[in-house]
Amino acid sequence: MARQKFVAGNWKMYTSAAAARELAAAIACGVTDDRVRVAVCPPFPYLGIVADAVKGSRVALGAQNCYPADEGAFTGEVSPLMLRDCGCEYVILGHSERRHGLGESDEFIRRKIAAALRAGLRVIFCVGETLAEREENRTEAILERQIRAGLEGIDVPGDRVVIAYEPVWAIGTGRNATPGQAQDSHAFIRGLVASLYGRDASIGMSIIYGGSAKPDNIVSLLAQPDVDGGLVGGASLNAELFLTVVRLAG
Repeated sequence: MARQKFVAGNWKMYTSAAAARELAAAIACGVTDDRVRVAVCPPFPYLGIVADAVKGSRVALGAQNCYPADEGAFTGEVSPLMLRDCGCEYVILGHSERRHGLGESDEFIRRKIAAALRAGLRVIFCVGETLAEREENRTEAILERQIRAGLEGIDVPGDRVVIAYEPVWAIGTGRNATPGQAQDSHAFIRGLVASLYGRDASIGMSIIYGGSAKPDNIVSLLAQPDVDGGLVGGASLNAELFLTVVRLAG
C-alpha cells in the first residue's frame, strides 16, 4: 500500500495573532480532501487561535518544540501535555535551528521525542547534515547518529513518528538538494529504520523533505520513491503557495 503524502508548515517565529488566524483559515478552507495529510505549526502564542481556525477541517495542528517533562519548575518551557491540551496532534523536534542555533544535543532531543510520544503526540523528527559534513562525505554517518540517538529506547514508532530530512545547507540559503541527493538520503534513512525496526516499519514510515520545500521543487522531489512529502518553511507563510505544495503532493 502506498504511503499517504504528508505536508506540514513550519511558521517558525513569524506571524501575528491576526495574520496567524487569517493564514490558518485560508489553509483550512483550501484543503478539501484527504489525499494529503496536512498540518500547520504556528508559534506557541498562536496555538489557540490556529486551533480555532482549523477546528473541524482536514488540517491538523502542530507545535514547533516541547520540553521533555509533563510539568515542573521550567520557566519559559512548554510541556507535551500542554500541547495536547491546546489541540496539537504534531510537534516538530530536532530541527536544525534548535540543534545548531540553540545547542540541543541528540540526547536532549531523544528525551523530547520520548516525552511527546508518551503524551500521545505525533513527532516530526528532523535530521540532516551541514554543508561541511556533506563536503566531508559524512552525510550518512550524521544521519545514522542522529536517528539512532533520537529513537534509542523507543518502541516501533509506526505512524507516530515522521522523519524529516533537512539538509542544513539548503535551509534559507537559496540552495536546494537535487532530487537525487534527497532520494539517496531518504533511501538511507528508510534502510536504517528497517535495520532498527524491521522492513514493515520502514515501508510504513513517512519520510519527508525539509530543505526549502516549495512549489518550484516539490514535484521533482515527490517523484522520488522514498520522498513522502515536505516540511515547508517560508512557503507555508503564504496560503496560496502552501496550498499549491499540498495540491502538487496529491
